[in-house]
Amino acid sequence: MQSEDAPLKVKDPKTWAAGTPAVVSSLKQVMSTAGPIRGTKALLELNQTDGFDCPSCAWPDPDNHRAMTDFCENGAKSIASEVTTKIIDERFFANHSIADLMAQSDYWHDQQGRLTSPMVLRDGSTHYEPISWEDAFSLMAAELKRLDTPDEAIFYTSGRTSNEAAFLYQLFTRHYGTNNLPDCSNMCHESSGSALVPAIGIGKGTVSLDDLHCADVIICVGQNPGTNHPRMLASLEKCIANGGEVVAINPLREAGLLGFAHPQKISGMLNQASPLADQYLQVKINGDMAIFRGIAKTIFARDKASLIPVIDRNFIHDHTEGLDAYAVACAASSWDQITQDSGVSREEIERLADKIIAKEKKLITCWAMGITQHKNSVDTIREITNIHLLIGAIGRTGAGVCPVRGHSNVQGDRTMGIYEKLPEECHLSLERTFQFKSPRKHGYDVVEAIQAMHKGNASFFLAMGGNFLQAAPDTEFTAAALRKCNLTAHVVTKLNRSQLVTGKTGLILPCLGRTEIDIQKAGQQFITCENSMGIVHMSTGRLKPISTHLMSEPAIVAHLANKVIGKTNTIDWLALAGDYSLIRNAIEATIPGFENFNSRVREPGGFYLQNNVKNRIWDTPNRKANFSNHALSIFQKKNVKHLILQTLRSHDQYNTTVYGLDDRYRGISNQRMVIFLNPEDMVERSIKPVQKVKITSHWSDGLRHAEGFFAIPYEMPRGTAAAYFPEANVLVPIDSTADTSNTPTSKAVEISLELM
Repeated sequence: MQSEDAPLKVKDPKTWAAGTPAVVSSLKQVMSTAGPIRGTKALLELNQTDGFDCPSCAWPDPDNHRAMTDFCENGAKSIASEVTTKIIDERFFANHSIADLMAQSDYWHDQQGRLTSPMVLRDGSTHYEPISWEDAFSLMAAELKRLDTPDEAIFYTSGRTSNEAAFLYQLFTRHYGTNNLPDCSNMCHESSGSALVPAIGIGKGTVSLDDLHCADVIICVGQNPGTNHPRMLASLEKCIANGGEVVAINPLREAGLLGFAHPQKISGMLNQASPLADQYLQVKINGDMAIFRGIAKTIFARDKASLIPVIDRNFIHDHTEGLDAYAVACAASSWDQITQDSGVSREEIERLADKIIAKEKKLITCWAMGITQHKNSVDTIREITNIHLLIGAIGRTGAGVCPVRGHSNVQGDRTMGIYEKLPEECHLSLERTFQFKSPRKHGYDVVEAIQAMHKGNASFFLAMGGNFLQAAPDTEFTAAALRKCNLTAHVVTKLNRSQLVTGKTGLILPCLGRTEIDIQKAGQQFITCENSMGIVHMSTGRLKPISTHLMSEPAIVAHLANKVIGKTNTIDWLALAGDYSLIRNAIEATIPGFENFNSRVREPGGFYLQNNVKNRIWDTPNRKANFSNHALSIFQKKNVKHLILQTLRSHDQYNTTVYGLDDRYRGISNQRMVIFLNPEDMVERSIKPVQKVKITSHWSDGLRHAEGFFAIPYEMPRGTAAAYFPEANVLVPIDSTADTSNTPTSKAVEISLELM
């Protein structure tokens, strides 16, 4: 465990990712927590067809050959965290009060080890104490039955939850009588779904790994794959080797977009990096829509001037609607506005557009939170999609859109029905299969759930995984909301801050990890996941559970449902928990695309879900792909002297889980309380490197503060700033959200700085 008292060290940022340092870091993490035998076994089973799926990101595995070490540094860190031999038992909680634990860091929490048995924090108590599983289920069931309406209960889902657990969870929740099923997608790729569904008829990506390998151009925008999806770097490298080009659009220069030393190659182990992005556009925060509008203007101009058509008129005629209105919107957007909003020159934008149309127009655009967590995120993603429609770069080999998911099964959870606004056909399917009335009133998303708890309109909160408090915006507001509940409960593997900020009663419900053997009544079980490219595959735990008192996620849901609802004519909850193949039979009977689920998922690598866009079939009301024609927009500061802050991850974290205190690629060691700033902005404000500052965010409802951040000069556009979440989440207002998707706008927060 790193010393949290070690002094901050700052070095020059790296210019390439992975290589020997990544291998050393991976092995150090795993061996120090799990030991050589357990640790080695875990790594060799990771991402193998008969092993377990990485609980980290949702990047897909190869369809055919997989290397023995088919994992990345962050995947190894995630496994190290889960397979640790350290444990937290009842003695730990007897020795540590809630106040003591609150005083510790998120990093410290994760380092304490695995939770081993259910615990309860009773009203007025200062310490968690043991509780039996039976009593824990009875406590939750009694509270749920006591509510005046089912809509006073909130059932949150993290993206690590398996398909089987997620399906049971939504079935139980709807049988109970509510659609209050907020999930982590509400805070990340909700904007992607909100944009893509009306545009192309599906809220998922439309490409495979093979498409990436043969693309002419891959644009990575609002995404840092070197830290967030490291295995993606191998696909970018392969694309370049096959003659393609990679373009980066990002405010910060990130090592994982500049170069890659493949650790499975001799050259990579010698730290010889292959260049990645040959064009790097350092866009202003939230200036992405302007860049894509500039690309469109260039394509229209090139088409008009060329004897050879640039725009795919046949595709547009046969498959789309709305081109004329979009052309008018592009004509109305001046180059002055485009370059001012984006901070990128017309020449650079035209250069990118010319790359896109130079060959076969095989374009893939990948994006993540840098796009989805803005007020105009949906409009920006529609603009990205417009470019693909304009040149027919969708529904064919080497071309399409690729929203890159974070959690390993966040896409699968939505497929299973974890959605507060479930479509009518899904309700009807549930009713046909299980013979109950599925509620139609839309439920709460994450922001609405927090507001409902804060207002006293919801008093029961159950989280299936995750670290809700630290993932959510406006940390103090969210904490106050949770404390107003009568009961909060968390199904988890590790200690985190959400378990310390509770309702009157708090429950910790420890579950099996993805790596652990799951034995139920019918024998050893496996679960399934869906990755970022729509592949559903097996995941089988191979390690001995850290405790005999753990329950699986499906079993926890089933036992609670049995207490609350009981066995029905169509649902035997405990039988489902005893044999997950029965859950998969129920999924097959309810959700399209899962025909012969139990047999197909047992095939090595699993199977692709139907994606009609790949066949240029558009599941939209007009059966066409639709252009949008929104006016250009960008986040506007109220005070020109202020900065715009975005939150981001360090290299030593995965979402809210903090594995270490370093950010190797950005040159930071031993510290998380840092804010990256443009050097000229620092001089203008008389801020010296590594001076401590107080950050204040400005919003219509008042000011929010975060103190003690070290100022770090970094290559980024003037007027911008960046700090790690969850530490900076306190600055994100609860009601600053994206249009349509209601996703918190964590990537654009107006701030001022004050020396401490």
